[in-house]
Amino acid sequence: MSTRDQIEAIYQQVLTRNAGEPEFHQAAAEVFESLQVVLEHRPEYADAALIERLCEPERQIIFRVPWVDDSGSVHVNRGFRVQYNSALGPYKGGLRFHPSVNLGIVKFLGFEQIFKNSLTGLPIGGGKGGADFDPKGRSDAEVMRFCQSFMTELHRHIGEYTDVPAGDIGVGGREIGYLFGQYKRLTNSYESGVLTGKGTSWGGSQVRREATGYGAAYFVADMLETLGTSLDGKTVVVSGSGNVAIYAIEKVHQLGGKVVACSDSSGYVVDPNGINLELLKDLKEVRRERISAYCDTVKAATFTADGSIWDVACDVAIPSATQNELDADAAKVLINNQVRVVAEGANMPTTPDAVQLFRDAGVAFAPGKAANAGGVATSALEMQQNASRDSWSFHYTDERLAAIMNGIHARTIETAAEYGKPGDYVHGANIAGFIKVADAMVALGVV
Repeated sequence: MSTRDQIEAIYQQVLTRNAGEPEFHQAAAEVFESLQVVLEHRPEYADAALIERLCEPERQIIFRVPWVDDSGSVHVNRGFRVQYNSALGPYKGGLRFHPSVNLGIVKFLGFEQIFKNSLTGLPIGGGKGGADFDPKGRSDAEVMRFCQSFMTELHRHIGEYTDVPAGDIGVGGREIGYLFGQYKRLTNSYESGVLTGKGTSWGGSQVRREATGYGAAYFVADMLETLGTSLDGKTVVVSGSGNVAIYAIEKVHQLGGKVVACSDSSGYVVDPNGINLELLKDLKEVRRERISAYCDTVKAATFTADGSIWDVACDVAIPSATQNELDADAAKVLINNQVRVVAEGANMPTTPDAVQLFRDAGVAFAPGKAANAGGVATSALEMQQNASRDSWSFHYTDERLAAIMNGIHARTIETAAEYGKPGDYVHGANIAGFIKVADAMVALGVV
């Protein structure tokens, strides 16, 4: 059987065994595209059902989360933790609280996390979790009660040497605090390494909030350097206005670029003079208002409720909102506007057909498993600090983050060239991430 037929047969098995999980199918298909060339170079990876094992989570946990709201009504949500692969170290990956969360989405995120974590070079495996709970509009007391109920079950399955969750969409410092408080209460142990994203006064890492956005900007700077230029003077569009987007904007500005547009679920704002970062932080982190309020203060800015943020001409695009937000139509507009670099700040925000358009047009495109690995990298640094009972400065942690992102970029580019795909970040990231995990799995035997 040819390597192409082998890969197709395994992919069909994935579809059959995981019916009704389109996001997981999409993530698997993207990785499988790169595996044909790997098997041609390393046919031993087809032995012992290694790829099939890699596609099957080691453990999938689904549980009921009952909680009581402020009016005394009882609600029931569903919690998830998919412990995907621990060949490189304890499972590591965030918790997402959002109504859209289901098993397929958690599996897609966990599958991506395996390769993302592998690319960091740090000893962490891949996992993901969350619940179909929406913290928006809920009081602090309601969020606390939900988190306590959620952790009452989850604590049985995690630990600093087993599984180390972190935050994701809907899970920030407040939620991590409530989750850790309940874990400590249930276990009678100040096991600070069991969760990352903690407050800096009680075991957290400097730069954790900024890490994913900063990391994406560092990766973009390396991509542009490979193209013989820099961020200096470049026009940038960043979708979203959460942590990733805000701190990608901050680091892009520090590196000399100018972000002219950002967005939220209500629409997008364009500021030709460059996004006022302090105003954006005030709107989103303090006042928690819609992005349209930006225009109340900055008269030169415009807000668009309909249409696409990707209609805005730019040199660099950083999609940082949610999965599949940048489709083929948007990709065509960006290409026509001569975008040079697209780097994913979110998890799988670009549809497969849009990715192919960018690659066919010669646009440098970096998948999220490489470009947005800064968050989990800094989480792993937090684990190091907790293990050593140490505390690092913001500057030192930021330097470590930059070095890790530089290393991911270098490994991605070098691996792409080694496997006959020079300049292809998708192949480079998939192959580099896969090989490290695959070699560990071979060494550990059939487990």
